[in-house]
Formats: sequence, C-alpha cells, structure tokens
Amino acid sequence: MIKKAPAPSPPSQPLTAWMQILGDATRLRVLHLLDGHELGVAELCGIVQMPQSTVSRHLKLLAGGGWIRQRRRGTSNLYQMDRDAMESPAVELWELCHREITGLPTTQQDDARLQRCLRDRREDPGAFFADSAPGWDDLCSRLYGTEFHEAVVAAMLPPTWTVADLGCGTGRRAARMAGFVRRVIAVDQSEEMLAAARMRTAGQRNVTLRRADLEALPLDDDTCDAALLVLVLTYLVDPRRVLWEAARILRPGGRLIVTDVLEHDREVFREEMRHRCRGFSPRKLSALLRTAGFGDVRTQIVPAAADVPGPALLMVSAAATTRCPPRPCPVDDRPA
Repeated sequence: MIKKAPAPSPPSQPLTAWMQILGDATRLRVLHLLDGHELGVAELCGIVQMPQSTVSRHLKLLAGGGWIRQRRRGTSNLYQMDRDAMESPAVELWELCHREITGLPTTQQDDARLQRCLRDRREDPGAFFADSAPGWDDLCSRLYGTEFHEAVVAAMLPPTWTVADLGCGTGRRAARMAGFVRRVIAVDQSEEMLAAARMRTAGQRNVTLRRADLEALPLDDDTCDAALLVLVLTYLVDPRRVLWEAARILRPGGRLIVTDVLEHDREVFREEMRHRCRGFSPRKLSALLRTAGFGDVRTQIVPAAADVPGPALLMVSAAATTRCPPRPCPVDDRPA
C-alpha cells in the first residue's frame, strides 16, 4: 500500500497579510537593511533619513508581522530580520520583493549610508580611541579644523605636475593644491565664482584663472598631468563633450578625477540644485569616460554623513589613453 505524502501545512498567516506589510516602500527599505544586519532605531533613522517616530512605527508593524526580531542592548533595542523563524512562503515572497528593489537608486543610497554606519561603529582596541570614537571627528574638527583633510591629499601630488581644476568654483581646491604642484590652471564660466577664486588665490603665482566654457577649454593638447571635475557634470547638457575636452588636454596616462552625485530619485533636490540629471550610476559614468577615451576607470561611492541632507557622492578616477576619441555630437538642451 502506497502511503500518500502529507499535505504541506498552510501558512499561519494569510498571504494578504504578508503582502500588506510588504506593500509599503519604506518597510521594504527597512527590511532590506535588516536582512543580514542588526541595527538600532537611531542608525536606521540616519540611513533612511526619516524621523524616529516614522521608523519606529514601521518597525512595530514589521515586528508584529513576524518579519523581524528585536533584542535589548543597554537602553537601546536592536532589530534584525530573522529568516530562521519565518515561514517558507514568507521567505519566498521577501526574496521576490528584494530582487525588485535591489539596484534602485534609493536602495543604493541606503546601502551607501549603511556601509558608513557600519564603519563608524567599529571599535578601536585602544581604550582612549574606544572612548573617543563616537565624537572623534567632531573632536578633530574642533581642534584642527576641517581643511587639513584636503591638504593631506594635495601633498601627495607630484611637485612637477600641472593640474587643471575644471569648474573651479571659488578656488578652494586650487589654493590648496598650489603649494604642492608646479602649476594649477583653474577654469570656470562664472565670473562671480572666479572673483572669489582670485581673492582666495591672491599671492599664489603658480595659479592661473581662466574664464571659459568647459566644452571649449583654452588649453593646448597634452599639457596637463591631472584634471578635476568636482560637482560639475550634473549641470551639463552633454557631459561627454567636457569629458572629451578633459581627455584632450591631458597627457597620455594623465589622471582625471570626477566627483559627482550618485544616482538618486529625489526630483525636488534636482530642481533645487538646478541639476540637469539625477546623478550618475557607477556603470553610466564609467561608460561615459571610456567613450571619451579614458581607461583604468576606478569608481568608489562616498556615503554622505548621517546629518547631511544631500545624497551620496560618486568618485571616479580614470587615465587618459593615447587614442583620440571622436568628438560627440551636440544634444538637445533638455534635462535627462
């Protein structure tokens, strides 16, 4: 006699209850962060950039639905998704939702802030640093200021280099680099920005300020060892043309450093900052650089601090090659 296999037991909660919990975008973001990480309410607030009352409300619903567990540590509660305690259909439903949100701009922003949060909580083995860690950055800023970070980086530049600061703004970077390299050429199309740069670099004879369109740089081919584009590309109709110009003025092997906004979905922020697009993904910016004739492209996401309202940034380093890329055709003057 053949015995029938026992029928699978029905889930303790109806599918509609699970779907109701996962039907909220914020709860999906919180679950994504708690899937593999144990976080407190304050940490979650800093990552998703929402008030404590909002985050706590979503945590209560998730805990009540059996999606997360919590434990007490001192005066705080820590939360984490507990897959072992979840029913198989719930796990399958979550994995489906997780695949859908992975890679979205909001999820990338959350991941960047999560990594910063995890780095900030690491303990130092020394007793002094263990006690000082929570307020170490504030302590250093209070004692030494904040500009020394830029000076440390500038001091690493070879003293024989000529560096082009494209979109130099008020000249802060140019003034900092001038003490360590042979020459700095700072270019901006705004006369008001250049007026501030002149005051800041007064007396630094190796700084040359130029007013020009970044799509038509007043520099000869192969004359610079490095070039910077810091928070510039998001303001351009066609970033390819500026990248092409940067490749043209760099010597073969010269480095281009691009820092700009990581792709996001905050339309209000884009409008407020007058950006042409909502930032760049690492893949998109890398593709633009290679099209412009760059190689050895390296990308790194720079998470924003918890108390900073702006999105995370993307930093890219690339090397100019010996080939001459084709100049891109003009595009319509409209935001992406």
